[in-house]
Amino acid sequence: MQEAIPAVLMRGGTSKGLFFQRDHLPAAPAVRDRVILAAYGSPDPYRRQMNGIGGAISQSSKTAIIRPSQDPAYDVEYHFGQVSIDRPIVEYNGNCGNMSAAVGPFAVDEGLVRAEEPVTRVRIFQKNTGKRIVAEIPVKDGRFDEAGDYAIAGVPGTGSRITLRFADPGGSMTGRLLPTGSRQDTLAIPSLGKIRLSIMDAANPVVFVPADALGLSGAEIDEFDSPEVRSTLETIRSHASVAIGLAASPEEARRKQAVPKIAVVSPPQSYRAADGEPVHAGGIDFTARIMSMGFLHRSYAVTGGICTVGAAMLAGTVVHEMLGPAAAGKPLLRFGHPGGALEIGAVIETSGDAAIYREAVLGRTARRLMQGFVLVPKRCFEEN
Repeated sequence: MQEAIPAVLMRGGTSKGLFFQRDHLPAAPAVRDRVILAAYGSPDPYRRQMNGIGGAISQSSKTAIIRPSQDPAYDVEYHFGQVSIDRPIVEYNGNCGNMSAAVGPFAVDEGLVRAEEPVTRVRIFQKNTGKRIVAEIPVKDGRFDEAGDYAIAGVPGTGSRITLRFADPGGSMTGRLLPTGSRQDTLAIPSLGKIRLSIMDAANPVVFVPADALGLSGAEIDEFDSPEVRSTLETIRSHASVAIGLAASPEEARRKQAVPKIAVVSPPQSYRAADGEPVHAGGIDFTARIMSMGFLHRSYAVTGGICTVGAAMLAGTVVHEMLGPAAAGKPLLRFGHPGGALEIGAVIETSGDAAIYREAVLGRTARRLMQGFVLVPKRCFEEN
């Protein structure tokens, strides 16, 4: 027998997954996660999620749990979960900025906030990071209005622009914008030697590595999913995780792939995006690639983008070194990724060596794809 759970399948930015109201899921965390895993068809040793709604890649194996906020400073509380494809784990470390784009539309359509036309401002408490997100949601006839002419790389067609404002994103997981205290470090890693990198924690912690340290130009796409490159990046990421206190050992870090993320950066250069469209060096400020759960993200994680642009605006980081000459003094930076380009505005205040990341602003689109019930075997609800 199976149990029916109210759920909505939503796309947010370049990610998608099931959105649940918190009261519709079991209260016990272990049971809750078992139910979510079953809904997605995880764990699947074949990495297909054939027995659930998961899409067999990290970008479509995500979930959002929403409830009205008990704090009058917020409208809703949003808990993000990265559902492992081949392991029985739902990771709640860090946030997904793309999924964040669908939280406001979900809250409006579910009646969790009062709809106001033409734009409803939804104040979101992001539970994973303890940070504030304000989403500006287009509304028509009391519901989220998804129609518009705003396009984002990695999603065909257009939609209405959802503006996301990430307030004070620094120190999301480590409590510090620069977890090591330095804008650039050299990490000695067995089998790899000394690796020059920067680590910043804003919206999510990210480890930044210059492409030439890997023998790459940084414009490659498929090469990032080669076993050699994946293994090298995971080795760097896992040792960096230990260095900033997110894991006790590299082995533990490898079991927690959601954060820190790892990105490879390089100067602006021309290349063809994954869909064959050209990305011109003159239209971007730098080039970047980011990994997601051990594989190349085919566009770019939004939280990773917030951190990346913040690092690019901070002199002394390896990301800042990659900026083209036209980037100086710009309040918004545009960088090339496998899906095209992403533009993010950031406000960073510096005083000597100290830096404060005040706000990041960007636009996304979202769409409600399906609503109803997801079916889960009743045995998943049994408490052991």
